[in-house]
Amino acid sequence: MTGAPADPVAERLASGAFLLVDKPRGPSSHQVTAWARDLLGVDTAGHAGTLDPNVSGLLWIGVGPALKLLPLVLEFPKRYIAAVLLHGPVARKELERVLAEFTGPVYQTPPVRSAVKRERRVRSIHRLHLIEADRTSLLLDIVADSGTYVRTLAVDLGEALGVGGNLLELRRVATGPFEERRSVPLSALADAAALRAAGDPAPLLALLHPIEEVWREFPTVVLKDGAASAVAHGSGLASGGILAIPKPFARGAHVVLLSRTGALVATGIAHHDSKEISGVRHGWVIGETRVFVDPARFPALWQRPAKPAPPAAGAGQS
Repeated sequence: MTGAPADPVAERLASGAFLLVDKPRGPSSHQVTAWARDLLGVDTAGHAGTLDPNVSGLLWIGVGPALKLLPLVLEFPKRYIAAVLLHGPVARKELERVLAEFTGPVYQTPPVRSAVKRERRVRSIHRLHLIEADRTSLLLDIVADSGTYVRTLAVDLGEALGVGGNLLELRRVATGPFEERRSVPLSALADAAALRAAGDPAPLLALLHPIEEVWREFPTVVLKDGAASAVAHGSGLASGGILAIPKPFARGAHVVLLSRTGALVATGIAHHDSKEISGVRHGWVIGETRVFVDPARFPALWQRPAKPAPPAAGAGQS
């Protein structure tokens, strides 16, 4: 007799998966994540990049081992379309000058009603493009570091222009390589979950992205077998454990650690530039690792054989 057919959705969830949900205005990111968790029938889920209740757009939601990828997803810049209201008219030339000045590193203080400590911080605005201007109404295309407060940016723009301003509406249209055209509303997720319950898992499986779609966006390091085993058991990585570095990376970069066969072992933080690693003789070159594999699958190859026990008292005496 053959066993029961495998559930491809359960297998995908167990290996780690994520959803790209089109969050509507109204509910919080936490509420949307909780609804997605319940529809999938899992115990936990998490999101990367909080959207305020009155903000819509792409929300990345991870389940299972994908939750460990949150630090990677938070590295991606975010793209927004923002409607901004200026409190007075401004000449087009002056507007364009100020927008250019705000492109690059900017200082920001989180709004009073925010979930983080209100400390001044630096965030980079990679693009601040004026799509349309109609008297005091602006439509902006913004690409910024994760953690940038667009509401604060709108206020700061108004102050720099000398007229004041505020954010009217905001939509996130991309998180790194993931664009809104790939996202789905919660109703589509609910329909797919219902079809799975009725015996058709294909629609829901199609919505569950494998975690490889995240980690393949980052530099990788291929490990020797012994190093893969050590890392799987929670160790950092020394330079002698590296088999190959396909692409260069800088110190402080998030790095993906792969086995010889290309399987994801862990992610970590680079303590050195990739070009310097071969010359590092002591200490970890990659640390702060997050392990994605079952350590039981990796024998402890790095351990030395135990020393033989000393002879019993009187042994060998004549």
